[in-house]
Amino acid sequence: MATPYLIRPFAHGANVVVLSLTKFMNGHGNSMGGMIVDGGNFDWSADDRFPVLSQPNPSYNGLKLHETFGEIAFAIACRVLGLRDLGPAIAPLNAFLILTGLETLPLRMQRHCDNALKVAEWLAQDARVAWVKYSGLKSSPYYELHRKYCPNGAGAVFTFGLKGGYEAGVKLVDGVELFSHLANIGDVRSLIIHPASTTHSQLTPEQLEAAGAGPEVIRVSIGLEDPEDLIADLDRAMT
Repeated sequence: MATPYLIRPFAHGANVVVLSLTKFMNGHGNSMGGMIVDGGNFDWSADDRFPVLSQPNPSYNGLKLHETFGEIAFAIACRVLGLRDLGPAIAPLNAFLILTGLETLPLRMQRHCDNALKVAEWLAQDARVAWVKYSGLKSSPYYELHRKYCPNGAGAVFTFGLKGGYEAGVKLVDGVELFSHLANIGDVRSLIIHPASTTHSQLTPEQLEAAGAGPEVIRVSIGLEDPEDLIADLDRAMT
């Protein structure tokens, strides 16, 4: 969810990065896709843990992918093996929409993060809210990690808990007007959900707590609207 605008995984030791293009990368909630990025910084032949890349491949006349393609071996394997066997070919329209969305990624992500911080700060001081889990808040135990790894912002998805519990959660998601009550995330529009009464409603109370989806939990994905309008919408719906 962070996107390359917020974090550069290869700078911190990653070898392969898997990205969802459905969420913030596209950003408009109108297409689905994913992406694998090979950092080209791993020796796949150092030992025998990765035989698909280091050993002869019988389906390609004994070709050794790492020996033949070097630093791009993993990316080649994803294409010539994964695409051949599983067929994950993105639809042309989805590709077009995602590429169009990528053109505004830096502008959108900064606005997402700025808005999320303002909403989280307001929630953190509201008497009806028990807690807010957002690493952009200085009170978060992960604040310093956020500053180290994601200096441009802490993202736009976070959770908070209502003191009124389950009933207050249902009332909130039913009462908002600017937020959309939807399960997806990473849209230009702000989204909200009460997991205990929707996506996780089949779980027992113990399972809900273990999943971090207790009766008081609300998850939001903050969009690009005016943050004061978002705050006003939450304030009215919680009243």
